[in-house]
Amino acid sequence: MKLNELSPAEGSRKNRRRVGRGPGSGRGKTSGRGTKGQKSISGYSKRFGFEGGQMPLVRRVPKRGFTNIFRKEYSEVNIDRLNKIEKKTIKIKDLIENGLAKKKSQPVKILGRGKITSSKIIHAHKFSKSAKEKIEKAGGKAVLIGSE
Repeated sequence: MKLNELSPAEGSRKNRRRVGRGPGSGRGKTSGRGTKGQKSISGYSKRFGFEGGQMPLVRRVPKRGFTNIFRKEYSEVNIDRLNKIEKKTIKIKDLIENGLAKKKSQPVKILGRGKITSSKIIHAHKFSKSAKEKIEKAGGKAVLIGSE
């Protein structure tokens, strides 16, 4: 078989219906659009959310809340997940390599769920109070990375 011999499977493709080609075609004159009115002319398209001139739902319902443009998203890692990394010193790149942190551009926050089994030096942008206590109780150290 060659590329020029390729064709779609039989019956998988349909020819487009040619409308407005005389009365014999069954779709002549008005081309299946009924008679008269806005919808019968070319170029008609109903605006999304249009309710026939009634005030649309989107405009009837009041706006709520706001989006804080200064919000900082953190990639969150719980300390029980740090046990799977064998290294003594854990840096951001180690978290990314082990699939614990999402992406390089996002700062990392260590949260306090679970227990840490060995003493480790952990580098992160932020620590919760409970996470810091558990790391230090296990004989480790929580090192803050400068805010980026």
